[in-house]
Amino acid sequence: MDLNNKVVVVTGGASGLGLVTCQELAKQGAKIVVFDLNEDAGKSLVANLGDKAIFAKVNVTDETSVAAGIKQAVDAFDTIHVCINCAGIAPGGKTFGRNGALALDKFSQVININLIGTFNVLRLAAEQMAKNEPDAKGERGVIINTASVAAFDGQVGQAAYSASKGGIVSMTLPIARDLAPLGIRIMTIAPGIFDTAMMKGFSDEVRDPLIKMVQ
Repeated sequence: MDLNNKVVVVTGGASGLGLVTCQELAKQGAKIVVFDLNEDAGKSLVANLGDKAIFAKVNVTDETSVAAGIKQAVDAFDTIHVCINCAGIAPGGKTFGRNGALALDKFSQVININLIGTFNVLRLAAEQMAKNEPDAKGERGVIINTASVAAFDGQVGQAAYSASKGGIVSMTLPIARDLAPLGIRIMTIAPGIFDTAMMKGFSDEVRDPLIKMVQ
């Protein structure tokens, strides 16, 4: 897809992988809608990106919040062509350790943000994309999800994170089959380790085995 003047929604766009993605999209002439909860960082980013970028304060786990963000994107740029899901968290915690069993609410929080949040955004983005006129190749939109190498090779303390990212991987094919008749493509990437704030937030117990993986 030629990204010049295409409207791209990026979740988690105010930091880490999402931020760099927005910066690269801007270089290719895309119109960018940054979804994030960090209002200060989001507004600072779009100020640097220029007139073809807006910020929407969105909680990916909340249906009303995401719907409002989609509406803000459409009000500003008329439609959505691409949805890139980068929003996520990665708190480490052993299934059982010196602090006892992993708290169920911590496990649920990771699943809710990383997996359910990704699906929540992409389903509403797809609803909007389906209204687009197909291009010469019959394409109406593209969805890109972010999983992780942890979906396939999770390390100590990554049970919740690996489960969430494995879910993203597993749902990609059936969603592709759902959306293909509409001319909407979906794919999932599985990055390795990035030097981001998320990575710095890991304890040594979680971070050290990850670093050893790539040495």
